[in-house]
Amino acid sequence: MGRALIVIHSDADRERATDWIWTAPLRTRVEFKTEKRSIPQNDRMWAMLTDVATQTTHHGRRYKPGQWKVLFMHACGREVQFIPALDGSTFLPWGGSSSELSKEEMTELMDFISAWGVQHGVVFNDPMESAA
Repeated sequence: MGRALIVIHSDADRERATDWIWTAPLRTRVEFKTEKRSIPQNDRMWAMLTDVATQTTHHGRRYKPGQWKVLFMHACGREVQFIPALDGSTFLPWGGSSSELSKEEMTELMDFISAWGVQHGVVFNDPMESAA
């Protein structure tokens, strides 16, 4: 077995995972993660980042929502590095992905964005209200 993933929804899933552990070769890596962030959380985060991007500046400059995401991820303690482009003309962010965040981590990130936004006069448009 090269790679396997099981999401535990029942005792039967727990038993299957236990079986895999007992039959796995030595030096097999086992990783436990909580549930990933949800699609609605992701949608809300991007809506919030868009609100921040359209209503504020950082050091006198406007930034795109993706750039704000990197700034907020870094501010929340997520490791973000900037590595030089292959041609050396610029630097690229690495490690700013929110797709690996758990639901709890995503909630913490959005709470941080919200608090920062309120301090800087951002009016957030709730995408759920817009859909209604």
